[in-house]
Amino acid sequence: MSNKPILLVDDDPHVLEVLSLYLKKEEYPVVLADNGMEALEKIEEADPRLIVLDVMMPQMDGIEVCRKIRAVKSTPIIMLTAKSEDIDKILGLELGADDYITKPFNPREVVARIKAVLRRTSDTNRNIKTLSFPNLEINLAEYRVKVKNQVVPLTPKEIELLALMASHPNMVFTRENLLENVWGYDYIGETRTVDTHVKRLRRKLMVAPHNPWDIKTIWGVGYKFEVK
Repeated sequence: MSNKPILLVDDDPHVLEVLSLYLKKEEYPVVLADNGMEALEKIEEADPRLIVLDVMMPQMDGIEVCRKIRAVKSTPIIMLTAKSEDIDKILGLELGADDYITKPFNPREVVARIKAVLRRTSDTNRNIKTLSFPNLEINLAEYRVKVKNQVVPLTPKEIELLALMASHPNMVFTRENLLENVWGYDYIGETRTVDTHVKRLRRKLMVAPHNPWDIKTIWGVGYKFEVK
């Protein structure tokens, strides 16, 4: 197990106490923060392996904290919120959150989600290191994507989605396949989450006509990474 801690960020001391207790029972080192500003400081100090981040907090909310983290780091993020509207889930996932849990929650479920996210990210890095195509390099060891030797600022989920499709060129994935493999079996979400991520991927990659690869929509089915 990594010595890097899990950072818990919530303005409710009871939530911090309970989650910290359950994680320590699983022998995870834990660092705590009770507001967004302190969370950013702890990230710089402790370099956590995963962040559990509350959405509704004083000084700086979790959405803004997530945005600032994703500007510089690919650390896995699980967001906690008392809100259950779909728009909040989509917004959090678009910003690069790896999972989303609505309060009230069972602390055992949070621990299970943490293990699932850590397992998915470590498995991906272990199985695939680098994928290379003309004008495109996907480096999963460093969670970095380059187009024409220029780094493209993708979120971890965007990188994992691209890597999954690119590791099976010309294979068609249904939206359910992609949800299952990128977000995990325990992810409860709508397939439009996949559509949103693919749309953002296309825009960020800015696929040129002369590139021999593209992300193609297979109408009524899903998507594929097409290599011409």
